Amino acid sequence: MPTRLPNETPLRAPGSMELDPSGEGVAIEETRRLIASSKVEGTPVFNRAGEQLGAVYNFMVDKISGQVAYVVMSFGGFLGIGESYHPLPWRALTYDTGLGGYVVDIDKDRLADAPRYGADEDPFRDDEYGAQVDAYYRITPTS
Repeated sequence: MPTRLPNETPLRAPGSMELDPSGEGVAIEETRRLIASSKVEGTPVFNRAGEQLGAVYNFMVDKISGQVAYVVMSFGGFLGIGESYHPLPWRALTYDTGLGGYVVDIDKDRLADAPRYGADEDPFRDDEYGAQVDAYYRITPTS
């Protein structure tokens, strides 16, 4: 069922199987309610004081619900060397149009103690890792 939001232009006629009416490839990366993953990656992440903590590296989608569960923020390092990755619960972030980035309610000292991992690690293989991240940020899981 198509939505009817102000200032949103349809990409194709409702019910059409045409993938790209322009013939120039998918040009829309953002609508009023949707944003492409390529536009989220690289977006700055700030704390409430307006200090940039890092940037969105990628995000993790729950396979069952289809919802974004975590944003993985890259932090520190230089030219990718020594960089660490901090998973942040998606629900802990808000977007600030004035800053042009996401805001999380954490200071740099608390972030230093937050769950993180290096480039050669994959902690999400452990089913309990997400619960540890949620507990650290005091996020109540949804079912």
